[in-house]
Amino acid sequence: MQINKTYKFWFCTGSQDLYGDECLRKVAEHSAKIVEALNASNKIDYEIVLKPTLISQASIRQTFNDANNDPECAGVITWCHTFSPAKMWILGLKEFQKPLCHLHTQFNEEIPYDTIDMDFMNENQSAHGDREYGHIVSRMGIEREIIVGHWANETVQARIGTWMTTAIGVIESSHIRVCRFGDNMNNVAVTEGDKVEAQIKFGWEIDHYCVNDVVEYVDAVSEADVNALVEEYYSKYKIIDDGRDAAEFRKHVAVQAQQEIGIEKFLVENNYQAVVTHFGMLGGLKQLPGLAIQRLMEKGYGFGAEGDWKVAAMVRLMKLMTANKKDAKGSSLMEDYTYNLVPGKEGILQAHMLEVCPSCAEGDISMRVCPLSMGNREDPARLVFTSKTGPAIATSLVDLGNRFRLIINAVDCKKVEKPMPKLPVGTAYWTPKPDFATGCEAWILAGGAHHTAFSYDLTVDQMVSWANYMGIESIVIDENTNIRDFKKELKLNSVYYK
Repeated sequence: MQINKTYKFWFCTGSQDLYGDECLRKVAEHSAKIVEALNASNKIDYEIVLKPTLISQASIRQTFNDANNDPECAGVITWCHTFSPAKMWILGLKEFQKPLCHLHTQFNEEIPYDTIDMDFMNENQSAHGDREYGHIVSRMGIEREIIVGHWANETVQARIGTWMTTAIGVIESSHIRVCRFGDNMNNVAVTEGDKVEAQIKFGWEIDHYCVNDVVEYVDAVSEADVNALVEEYYSKYKIIDDGRDAAEFRKHVAVQAQQEIGIEKFLVENNYQAVVTHFGMLGGLKQLPGLAIQRLMEKGYGFGAEGDWKVAAMVRLMKLMTANKKDAKGSSLMEDYTYNLVPGKEGILQAHMLEVCPSCAEGDISMRVCPLSMGNREDPARLVFTSKTGPAIATSLVDLGNRFRLIINAVDCKKVEKPMPKLPVGTAYWTPKPDFATGCEAWILAGGAHHTAFSYDLTVDQMVSWANYMGIESIVIDENTNIRDFKKELKLNSVYYK
């Protein structure tokens, strides 16, 4: 599975030619030093490319259109070193189609009190050059990230890195294609949605196939390939046979290996990056894909259960946004299953029938074969584990009929108090912020689904920024949430986004 890690970001400095060639030489020199420092920062995962100083409408327009046409460019960082008359920027900004970051900085960190003169003042004008530029971007209603502070400051560098992650999500969104094997679960509301509007808003293509179309690929997998993958499973995972005969256990595991190879081949040949299955529409499949889907998610594919294409696309998006993140802790489909309501220990046990991504696992990952009451097929093999602890986010993209809403809940993942030896699935356990009762009430008020796209590696602000770039409503549930204000926000949003 290929996840593009070659993206770059352009650094564009605004100026003008009123102050002469010597000033412009210094502007270019200062810009180069800033870019060199940002590229050396451990807070930034993607390369920044310095472009020539922009001093005219023609150069600005050409640069922004070049950025549009460069598939490796994921966004542009702008900074006005000197005063840069904003009318020069209008056509370039109007035609620009990628994420924009306004870095409001200046080359020097401190005012040079002993030597400052008017030449210095004219050359170092970010304090008002950036405001002139910022005015026109606001007047044009263009979404952008504004980052304020000295370029050498680690907090500023970290914010640039955070914005880059969001920008990757914006760019990659239009590359997501979801393959649905089967349709939505009958009578379930929240997994439905307007696929045409989703393609307009997010660029997603959501297609449907008969499940037997992929069965042909599964059946065509060679026995040798299946056996090789089963050996990989046995070497990588702890085997819990639950008293089953060893040969019978391996036979069930081999079915999942055959499904993993066949489904992935179908996705690759047909250029899909996310997949949806439904336990009620299995056609000629011998088992509901469990271990197979878990492994595909770990490779970077998105997944949604029971026809939930919105979650499949969002999981894929999260995988893309975090692909370059060092020490990533994982992203996955999750589902709210059951509560712990003991006072002081409240939380939500997250799982699914089979398909939680092992990228979230902490400690041993076991392989088990257990009955599944749904689907009327053989007992499927699956990976069993408990997930990592720490802060994370759970998101739900819902279709409200006249618009999409992205609900983002900050959660605190915890360890369960006791083992759950009879529960043969991957699990996570969390308490929503600001607390269990408020978090659950706010989620329900906002219309959140029971399926979520979950990540340890993305932040609330990154997902809010992504929603802003997409032009959709976002609702945040975090430590600052109170129900009275939350209800007001929902009412105001219903007017704004109507």
